[in-house]
Amino acid sequence: MALQHAASGERIALRRDEDDIANFTSIALAKTEHMELIRLIVPKDKPMPEHRVEGEVTLLCLEGEVVVDAHGRSVVLRPNEMLFLAGGEPHGIRANDDGVVLMTILLGPVRSGGPTNAARGQAA
Repeated sequence: MALQHAASGERIALRRDEDDIANFTSIALAKTEHMELIRLIVPKDKPMPEHRVEGEVTLLCLEGEVVVDAHGRSVVLRPNEMLFLAGGEPHGIRANDDGVVLMTILLGPVRSGGPTNAARGQAA
């Protein structure tokens, strides 16, 4: 049976189940032509090996403390902290304390050019 992704306007529960932390679990919450939203469970003793994702990525720590190894350094994320990674950037994820991470991947071709006026906080 295929995983049911959330539809537009549908509430998504991000809380983990009690047995999730025993395994490295990723659950695709929503997916469109341009974006994929995934909840990752990162147990302290089960790091995610280095890998690459074609699209641009954001990682938002929801629980615990996770470490993202990328760009030749390690960045610690605690709840309500996030990290952006450019598409194709090799990275690994490990947890200092069992973690839950919300990952967003932008799919499709990467647009060239700088940030938009809205991204810079300016009126369009």
